[in-house]
Amino acid sequence: MKPTLFLLAAGMGSRYGGLKQLDGLGPNGETIMDYSIYDAINAGFGKLVFVIRKDFEDDFRAKIISKYDKHIDCEIVFQSLDDLPDGFKCPEGRTKPWGTNHALLMGADVIKEPFAVINCDDFYGRNSFEVMAKFLSDLSDGAKDNYSMVGFRIGNTLSESGTVSRGICQTDKDNYLLSIVERTKIQRMDGSVKYLDENDNWIAIEDSTPVSMNFWGFTPDYFEYSNEYFIKFLSENMDNLKSEFFIPLLVDYLIKQSKASVKVLETNSVWFGVTYPQDRQSVVDKIKALIELGEYPQKLF
Repeated sequence: MKPTLFLLAAGMGSRYGGLKQLDGLGPNGETIMDYSIYDAINAGFGKLVFVIRKDFEDDFRAKIISKYDKHIDCEIVFQSLDDLPDGFKCPEGRTKPWGTNHALLMGADVIKEPFAVINCDDFYGRNSFEVMAKFLSDLSDGAKDNYSMVGFRIGNTLSESGTVSRGICQTDKDNYLLSIVERTKIQRMDGSVKYLDENDNWIAIEDSTPVSMNFWGFTPDYFEYSNEYFIKFLSENMDNLKSEFFIPLLVDYLIKQSKASVKVLETNSVWFGVTYPQDRQSVVDKIKALIELGEYPQKLF
C-alpha cells in the first residue's frame, strides 16, 4: 500500500501574517505546498490528507484541492478548538490552536496506512520525500512502533529576520532518536546558533545539530498513543491558554518510555521557508534557481 501524506495546513502565519500556505512563490503562482505535493507524488505517495480550519474550506478547495484531485486522491479534515476528548471543554478565552499533535489526531478516521506528516509552509526538497517514502513503503504489513523523521542541520534552517522554532534532536550512533525538545526561540547570535532555554538563558549548539522540521513518518498506531497522551496533556495544561500539544512532545515521551523507535533519515535536501515577510523574496529566488537547474518544471500542475 502506498503511504499517505498528511499536510498540516490549519495554522495562520502569525509572524508572517495572512494564510501563508496560499502565497504564490513560484513563477505561475505555485505555493510551497505545490512543490511538496509534486515531490511527494513523484516519490510514490498515494493519497493526500489536509487538516485545515473549517472557515478556510471554500477558499482551500477552490485554490488548492482543485489543482491536485486529478493527480492524486485528496481528503480534508478539520481542526477545531472544541474537538476534545470526552470530559474536557475548551476553556473560555483560549484562541490558540492545541498544537501539531492535536491537528494530527484529526486524521485518525481517514488514515489507515503508514503516513508522513509535513508543514505546508516548509520547503523540504525532493530527496527528503524520496527517503521518507522509501522508509514507509519498506515497512512490513501491520508494522507498529517503528517511526521516522527527516533530519536537517539546524544551521541550514534559520531565518535572518528573527527567531525560529525547532525540535532539537539527540541521536545514537545508528541515527536513532534519543530525545527531542521543542525550542521556540532559536537564532544565530555572535556567530553561533543559540536557543533560549526554560530559564531564559541563551545556549549555544553546533550548526550540524539535527533538528526536526516536522517531517515525520508514522504508522496508524501513533493515533492511539496520541489519544492517550492528549488526555494526560489536557489534565496538566488545561489552564494554560497558550500550551500546545506538539508532535515532538509525544515522540520524546514514547522514546523515553521505550514504546517506539524513531529513525532519523539523512537527506541531501536543503530546507527553506517563509517565517517572516522579509524571507519571502529569498524563497522566490531559491525556487527560481531550482527551476533553472532543472529540478522542477516551470509549471507543476
